[in-house]
Amino acid sequence: EVKGVNPETQIEVLIPDFRGKEELIQQVIDAGPDVVSHNLETVERLTPFVRFASKYRRSLNTIRYIAENHKVAKSGIMLGLGETKDEVLQTMDDLREVGCKVMTIGQYLAPTAAHMPVEEYIKPEQFAEYREIGLEKGFSFVESSPLVRSSYRAEQHVNA
Repeated sequence: EVKGVNPETQIEVLIPDFRGKEELIQQVIDAGPDVVSHNLETVERLTPFVRFASKYRRSLNTIRYIAENHKVAKSGIMLGLGETKDEVLQTMDDLREVGCKVMTIGQYLAPTAAHMPVEEYIKPEQFAEYREIGLEKGFSFVESSPLVRSSYRAEQHVNA
């Protein structure tokens, strides 16, 4: 458990999938952060093109392990990579099925010209719709707008 000079300080960590090695995920959990986040980044179909070292199902297993062994499991995706609405909704269902409580949804922005191009700029109204749908699906928090990143309003997610 993390304790120290400022016990009211809340800690969120963003972790890789550790290639599915539960003992490594457990080491993070044992350190006592309030929220453990692992981002799916995108929908299952696009995962091989967006996340070269990670696999969608292995990431879901990572999130499941976090949810079963920690207070708050969190994940995020980016939109604008060519995903469909049905795929976004399936991703939400997949995350809820493994116990994810907090989801972030933001617009993908290519960091350099060498990165994947933006396929589409998603309208704010679509982000708002995804937020409402996510809450209806049972997420405690859904942060969804073009500029949302995985740490957006993180201080609110501790009590999810």
